[in-house]
Amino acid sequence: MELKFRVSGRINKPVHQVFEAVADPAQLSGYFTTGGAKGRLETGATVTWDFHDFPGAFPVEVVEVVSDSRIVLRWDASEATEPSTTGEAPQTVGYKTTVTMEFAALEDNRTLVTISETGWRKTPGGLKSSYGNCEGWTGMLCAMKVYLEHGINLREGFYK
Repeated sequence: MELKFRVSGRINKPVHQVFEAVADPAQLSGYFTTGGAKGRLETGATVTWDFHDFPGAFPVEVVEVVSDSRIVLRWDASEATEPSTTGEAPQTVGYKTTVTMEFAALEDNRTLVTISETGWRKTPGGLKSSYGNCEGWTGMLCAMKVYLEHGINLREGFYK
């Protein structure tokens, strides 16, 4: 059994606007990367995402970008230690997971965004980290919806 998940949500904005909210680092920094994003998502690029809830910035490899349709990313997997008695953040463990974001225009001018992530090892730490990332991507979709539809940064002050 492969460790993977898929989450999705509908945003009341046209597909191009929703796609750009992910591809453009300035917009992504406005609702998701609490420490900022550097670099536009373009095929072959390596960009940096920083989050206040995890120390340090993360390199993100951009595998594929199809404008207004699909973004495929790879980044270092992290696995939670079992059990963490020191409050340590999960550590990277020498392999990568793949994140696929798909953007579909709906008939009512909304956009369906689907995010899947695959590639964790079948270990207790891999399973726990896959659940954590599923939570993170669900939070990202919620934050993006509120940001695009209402101009509010839902994550501001949430983690730090």
